[in-house]
Amino acid sequence: MALDYNELRIDAIKFAKAGGDSTLKYFNKSFALEFKDDESPVTNADREAESLIREMIQKKYPSHGIIGEEFGSENKDADVVWILDPIDGTKSFIHGVPLYTTLIGVLVQNSPVVGVIYAPALNEMAAAGKGLGCTLNGKSCRVRECSDISKATFLTTNVNSFSDHGFEQPFRELVESARIHRTWGDAYGHMLVATGRADIMIDPILNIWDAAALFPIVTEAGGSYTDVFGNGSIETGNAISTNPVLSHEILSIFENYR
Repeated sequence: MALDYNELRIDAIKFAKAGGDSTLKYFNKSFALEFKDDESPVTNADREAESLIREMIQKKYPSHGIIGEEFGSENKDADVVWILDPIDGTKSFIHGVPLYTTLIGVLVQNSPVVGVIYAPALNEMAAAGKGLGCTLNGKSCRVRECSDISKATFLTTNVNSFSDHGFEQPFRELVESARIHRTWGDAYGHMLVATGRADIMIDPILNIWDAAALFPIVTEAGGSYTDVFGNGSIETGNAISTNPVLSHEILSIFENYR
């Protein structure tokens, strides 16, 4: 049976909305906080949101696989796999900063074809499907036309992560070159690029549940989504979201410091 990417996109929107909205009963309220072995925070809001999304997927698509940040993988070798991050930006969430998001990506034979980024506290949702374009709250959106880094808005998540992963020198050059640098980061930063509100977002470290939703959204918005070596992949552990013109200059900066 042929897959309907639009149906997958519509369902991903529905699932992300349900999971994301479930976090609002805890946002800026009481929640249970723990720290994982890697010292990253997790809350009961993360776990409840992922459980809800998993239940919705399993009910409609029992043969599909699921990989989630909080509860691991099941049937991960299926032709269709849903990739979940119930709260991307948990540090923002626990501090009452509304820039956290719920992420859903859909892989078909290991290729990312659908992505949703939902910021429940802001009521903003970007959604995309392969060949279907990208929307923000249902309206078509595209990356901004900026051809000069000196006029660009450059976003990151955590400044220290660049030096931690060997990218401090290109990061410093980009900061000095860009018109504005801000840490409106995590997946929300990539959504700002895809919706034409920023020009560059770079993450030196990503997991697959961080990246799977980003690729379809940025590329369907006319943007470039690559790692620092120029590979269009969600599995290499880092990512640059920008427009195709700026991408060449940014990649050349990273090339200069290898």
